[in-house]
Amino acid sequence: MALPAGPATRPLAAASANLAPRVLIVTDHTELARALEHHISIVWSDAECRIHAPLISGRLHSAFTAVGYDAVLLDGRSERGRGEEWLENFLYRSGFPPVIYLAPGDDPALAARVVKRGAVDCLVRERIDHRRLASSMRDAVQRRRQELALWRTGSQAEQLSRFGPVKILGHRFVRELAVGGTSMVYLAESERAGEMVVLKVLRDAPETGDQHTQFSRFLQEYELISKIRHPNVVRIFDLGIADDHAYIAMEYFQRGDLRGRIAKGIEPQLALQYLAQMAAALQMVHEVGVLHRDLKPGNIMERADGSLALIDFGLAKHTEVNIEITGTGEIFGTPYYMSPEQGHGKELDERSDLYSLGVIYYEMLTGKKPFLAPTPMGVIYLHGNAPRPVLAGELSVYQPVLDKLIAIDPAQRFASASELVTAASRIEAVPA
Repeated sequence: MALPAGPATRPLAAASANLAPRVLIVTDHTELARALEHHISIVWSDAECRIHAPLISGRLHSAFTAVGYDAVLLDGRSERGRGEEWLENFLYRSGFPPVIYLAPGDDPALAARVVKRGAVDCLVRERIDHRRLASSMRDAVQRRRQELALWRTGSQAEQLSRFGPVKILGHRFVRELAVGGTSMVYLAESERAGEMVVLKVLRDAPETGDQHTQFSRFLQEYELISKIRHPNVVRIFDLGIADDHAYIAMEYFQRGDLRGRIAKGIEPQLALQYLAQMAAALQMVHEVGVLHRDLKPGNIMERADGSLALIDFGLAKHTEVNIEITGTGEIFGTPYYMSPEQGHGKELDERSDLYSLGVIYYEMLTGKKPFLAPTPMGVIYLHGNAPRPVLAGELSVYQPVLDKLIAIDPAQRFASASELVTAASRIEAVPA
């Protein structure tokens, strides 16, 4: 694919002053990624580079078009030498940025082949020619900016920015994920985040009464999560108001939630690792004064690298926030995972979240919920009155932790998530 030729005498300093590109680097090799970042920083000191490692993060979502990037640098050795497959995949995606290919070794035939297919240039990855890379990058960025400027003025761009009744600029609609009583949830591509995101849009404009309360909770959700930086807590990219509707753009988890893992069965040691990850997340959440109040497998997501992340703070409550937002005595949460005190509308603290995590831990170990009844109130009654479940056989080694998580009396539970993290690490050392 030919590029419009830029002025041969245009100094790189001028390009640096006018452009601050975003570059997607696809490689599994850290040293190469750092070298490429260095080359780019010489041309554009304020350029932003994102590294995507296929062997860790997997394939890019099929709907991803890299709308937030100006150029892509593709390592031919990505995913154990499948660079040409990645190139074909990128070029198939409508509106994808220009791709510069980094070939393993000086292979003129390979270079000619990838350029013929559509790469704007092909460089030797082991000895990168800085001047050539800079020239190719400059031309690619110029072309990309022109293409995006034309695209944004067209009707298609406006149509793709519609999410139900709301137009949210900077986001490209992919599909609807869910519609609830208070919000609409969409899969989208965020230009600002440079990746696929989940857009949660409040259904009704904030006015008075219940609608105003929903709006307050929605904003509170963002404020709480956005202050937390932890590998096991969902990332929040953006909050905004569009057409009088509030929205949150948050991390998208292509692998889904913990329910799928539980249905397939989880090995005890992996369940313990998951418990430790969630305990670490709660430790951070609780340290900033936040209670989640709705822990359940559907609110625990799996990343491409296998790690877990806590999501959906829609029912979260900052311990210092006035309780008028929720109302005294109101019951929120999911009965199967609700602590006895939460089920009866009593005051909650960190130990209530730990109880919910204990119920999830039991379900991970056994594939079953500990308390079942025909009605929600029946389940709530069992949480507060039924004997605690017993783990049989090889699972009995985890009984002490389970007992301290789902004790009826909060005073008999772990006092904090930090205490649970320590206990989980000690059990991990016990031979299976």
